[in-house]
Formats: sequence, C-alpha cells, structure tokens
Amino acid sequence: MATLEQKLKNPVWHSLNETHKKFKIEFDGVHFYKPDILTFGGFIDATKTKKALNQFVKSADTFFLVSENKDPIIDASKVILEKKIDGCQMVLDSLIDLEITEKIVLLTEEYLDEIYNLIWLVMPGFYQKNSFELGNYYGIFKDDKLVAITGQRMQTDSFIEVSAVVTHPDFTKRGLAKQLVTHTTKEILKENKLPILHTNKGNPAIFLYEKLGYKITRDMNWWLYNKK
Repeated sequence: MATLEQKLKNPVWHSLNETHKKFKIEFDGVHFYKPDILTFGGFIDATKTKKALNQFVKSADTFFLVSENKDPIIDASKVILEKKIDGCQMVLDSLIDLEITEKIVLLTEEYLDEIYNLIWLVMPGFYQKNSFELGNYYGIFKDDKLVAITGQRMQTDSFIEVSAVVTHPDFTKRGLAKQLVTHTTKEILKENKLPILHTNKGNPAIFLYEKLGYKITRDMNWWLYNKK
C-alpha cells in the first residue's frame, strides 16, 4: 500500500492505479489516461518509458508525462519532446475560510459545451471534453452565462486535485476564482481527502492559492511530447 507521500510524488500513476483505474491504458507499468479523457501519463521506472511511448503514440499525437524529478527516456525517431514545463505541486496546509457570496452550481453534463468553450477561451490547449468524467465541476453564472469554473482532475483514495480554475476575461478581478477554489476545497475535505493542485512556477495564481491555505510542496514537471 502506497503512502500519501508516495502518491503525491507521482500523482498521475497513482490516480490511474486507484480512483481512475477505469480510464487507464498501461504499457509495461507505464500508466496513461485514455487520450479522449486526459492526455497525461505517469511512470515509476524511466527505463520503461521508451517502449511505452512508442505504443501510446499510436493513439495520441500529443501528450504529457508527469514526473517530480525523473527524466523519461524516449525514442527520438518516433516521439519528439516539444517542451518541458517547470511546474509545482501545492497542497492544502490549513484552510483559510472565505465567505461565499456567489451562487455556486454543481455542473451537469448539459453544460459540457459551455465548460469546454470557456476553458479553451482562457487556457487553450489540452482540456478534453470528456475530462468532465474525472470529477465534479462547479460554476458561477451571470445572466445565464457560465463565467467561472473549477473542476477536479487527478484523484486517489487519499487526495483530489483542484483543476480547471478559469474565469471569463470580462469577469476577472471579482473574486470568483477565490470563491470557487474555496468551495471545491471544502467539497474535497468533506470526502476526507487532501486537496492539492498543480501550476506553473511563477504563475501569479500561486499567491491566490497561498491566501486560501495552500503551500508549495515540490516540483512537478510536465514533459510535452508530439508524435514524429
């Protein structure tokens, strides 16, 4: 049985070994999410990533491997490293409560298109519409329009990751993200799990998360690969 610390060091691999097992594709111990769900993979033994990526790239043209401090090995004739994103993991240290003044709604499948469109407007890139299946999504509406979101992504028996924290550009600086992150954090705590999140180093949002009780605990690197 893996400890919480071991799971936090390798969140993708352990999520796919526990709560998200049904979304797993595995090649010789390297775990990947099904590419229509989430384009992430995780590993324990870097010597196995070369053959595993050669298999997985047959079904996904672009994807990430996530690692705290291990460098994946690749076959450069089939897979290209586009970039390495220097990220960090943040873990809730002590919840700093914030008054919720907005109406926060648990989003259902009827909002799939709105969720997808808002995330791609604010953070274009790698969100899949089926990522909705990974956990709960919450939203704030203004004039019947979805203007801010938080979601849940990686999960194990011990933690749940806060993700997809986005606000429409016309509604920023109103404290909507703070309230949504606070709400999502409280919902995770109700499940007796640890709230965590990931972001890029130097992201201004780190200051917001720290004000809500999160602290940076470790590096978490994102290796973005493309099919050659």
